[in-house]
Amino acid sequence: MATACSSLPDPPPRTYFGCPQAQTRRQAAATKRKHQVSSGAPPTKRRNEIASLSAKETSDKETARTFKGNVHKTFPPKKSWDSTGNGRQEKPCIKTSSLFKNNPEIPELHRAVVKQAREQVFSPEAFQELDLHPHLISTINTVLKMSSMTSVQKQSIPVLLEGKDALVRSQTGSGKTLAYCIPVVQSLQALTSKIQRSDGPYALILVPTRELALQSFDTVQKLLKPFTWIVPGVLMGGEKRKSEKARIRKGINILISTPGRLVDHIRSTKNIHFSRIRWLVVDEADRILDLGFEKDITVILNAVNAECQKRQNVLLSATLTEGVTRLADISLQNPVSISVLDQIWEQPNPKEDTSTHLDSFAIPESLDQHVVLVPSKLRLVCLAAFILQKCKFEKAQKMIVFFSSCELVEFHYTVFVHTLSCRSGAPTSEQLPSASWPLKFLRLHGNMEQEERTSVFYEFSHSRTGVLLCTDVAARGLDLPQVTWIVQYSAPSSPAEYIHRIGRTARIGCHGSSLLILAPSEAEYVNSLSSHKINVSEIKMEDILAVLTKDDCFKRRQRGAQKSHATDSQEIRERATVLQTVFEDYVHSSERMVSWAKKGLTLGGRPGIGTSLCSLKSCSQNTQVVWRPAA
Repeated sequence: MATACSSLPDPPPRTYFGCPQAQTRRQAAATKRKHQVSSGAPPTKRRNEIASLSAKETSDKETARTFKGNVHKTFPPKKSWDSTGNGRQEKPCIKTSSLFKNNPEIPELHRAVVKQAREQVFSPEAFQELDLHPHLISTINTVLKMSSMTSVQKQSIPVLLEGKDALVRSQTGSGKTLAYCIPVVQSLQALTSKIQRSDGPYALILVPTRELALQSFDTVQKLLKPFTWIVPGVLMGGEKRKSEKARIRKGINILISTPGRLVDHIRSTKNIHFSRIRWLVVDEADRILDLGFEKDITVILNAVNAECQKRQNVLLSATLTEGVTRLADISLQNPVSISVLDQIWEQPNPKEDTSTHLDSFAIPESLDQHVVLVPSKLRLVCLAAFILQKCKFEKAQKMIVFFSSCELVEFHYTVFVHTLSCRSGAPTSEQLPSASWPLKFLRLHGNMEQEERTSVFYEFSHSRTGVLLCTDVAARGLDLPQVTWIVQYSAPSSPAEYIHRIGRTARIGCHGSSLLILAPSEAEYVNSLSSHKINVSEIKMEDILAVLTKDDCFKRRQRGAQKSHATDSQEIRERATVLQTVFEDYVHSSERMVSWAKKGLTLGGRPGIGTSLCSLKSCSQNTQVVWRPAA
C-alpha cells in the first residue's frame, strides 16, 4: 500500500504516539477515508484502482486514459521506447491497440476455372513485306528498334493503306499506336503536291489524356525523321493558349489533341481550319467516352464535316462498348472491323457473337494476375510490405500503384517518401533505421500542374526502377517501359478498367505481373472477373507481411539481452505493428498530415488508407466517418 500511495499528496504534518505500527495504520486509514469520500467509490474497488496505477499514471499531467476493449491512446509521437509500469518489459509507442484484433474473417476464394482469352502479340511478318517508303522502314528498324509486326499491325496497316475506314479492337499494349501512325505517315509523304507547313492539318488524332497525347506526339516525331517537311503538333490542357495559337498560325500538319482543348480552339481560335483533313483518328475511343467527351466529339465531328467530307476515319479501342459502337456508326463509313481476339464480324450471326465478345477481354500471354484479401486496418502495412519486398529485396523492379482519388495519391506519396524512401545523410530518429536503400517514389494525378505531370511522365518512362503512385490518368494507352508490377490498391469500378490498368505491364511481349488488393467484403469481385474470362490466383496476406522478417529494422526492441521467444506468426505481427507505428508517428507529427489522412479517407470512396490511421483518437474526435461498401 505504501508503494501504491507514494504518488499521492503528502498529508499535513501530524504527531502520532505509541508504536510505529499504530502510527502507520492511522496514517493509512486517514488517507483511505480521504480518497473514498472524494471518489465516491467503494473501498475495495478504490483500493484495487490505486494499486493498479503507476506513479506516472496518477500524476497531475496524466495524458493516458484507460477504457475497455481495443482503445486508442493519445500519446504524442515519441522517438524512444516507453517502459511499462512494472519495468519488466518494453513496448513501442503504439497508438492502435492492435492491428490483428476485431478484423473480419478472410473468406476462402472459390474461383471458377475459365479459359482466358489471350492474344498472340507478335506475327512472323516483317515491316519489309509492306509497301512502305524505304526510309520509313529504316526508321522503324533503327529508331523504334522494331522488325516484326504485331498481330494488330499485321491486320490493320494493309487495310488502312488501302484507304478504308476501320474499327480496330486489340488488347492494350499490342502496338495500336503504330498501327495507325505508320499508314498516316506513309500516305502523307506520298502526296504528289508536297505538304507545306502553312497548309494546316492533314491528320487529326484525338486521345483522351495529356500523357497519351505526349506519347503519341513522340511516336509521330520519330516516324517523321526522314520527312522533315511534315510538321506534327500537340494541343492539350494545362498549356498556354497563346503559345498554342502561335503554333496553329505557323501550321501543324499532324495535329494531336485532347478533345476538350481542341473544342476550346475551335470556338476561340480563328486560324484553325480542317479543309485539308485526310485522316481522322480517335484513339482509346472507349476512354474518351468514359471521361464525358461525347459532346466534345460531336462538336469536333461537326466542325470537320463542315469543311471536309472526304477523309479516312479510324477508331481504336481495347474494349468494344456500346458507346464505341454508336460512335463508329456516326463517324465511320463502311468500316472494316479488325479484332485480333477473334473474327466476330466474319461469323454468320454477328449480333449474337458480339454480345459474347463484349463480355470477354484479351489478356497478354505473359501477364500473371494475383489477388490478396486484406482487412482495412492492415491495407497500408500490406502495401508497404509488398513495395519493400519487390523494390528492396528484388532487383530491376518497376511498379505502378493505382488509387481511386488524387487525395489518396498525395497522402500515400508523402507518407512513403518520409518513411520508406532514402534520404541524403544519416537517417534521423523519425526515420526507419534501414532507410538507406535507393527507393524512389513518384506521383501522377489530374490535380498536378501540367509541367510537373510532364516531368514525372518522362522521368518514370526513362527510369529502370521506381514506384509510381497514380490515379486512372495513367491507366489508358501509356507505354511505360519495363514496368514489372501493377498494384491496384483501390478496386477498379469495372472489369474493363481492370484490364486497362494491368495493361501497363506485359507490353509488346514482355513479362509482367499484377496484384489486386481487396477487402474481405469485396471477395465477390473475383467472381465478377471470372464471368469476363479473367483468371486471378490468390496470394495470402501473411506471405506478403513475412518480408518484414528479412530486415531487423522492423524488429521489436527488447530490453537488455532478453531474447524473444515469439513464433513466426507472432514475429510477423509484431514487425507489422512496428511499421504501422512508424506511419502513425509521422501522420501525427503535424496537423497538416492528420488533415490529409482525413481527406484521403473521406474522399477516397472506401477505407483506402486503413482504419488504423484514421480511427486514431485525434481523428475520431473531429470526424464522423460512415463506411460504405466499395462499388
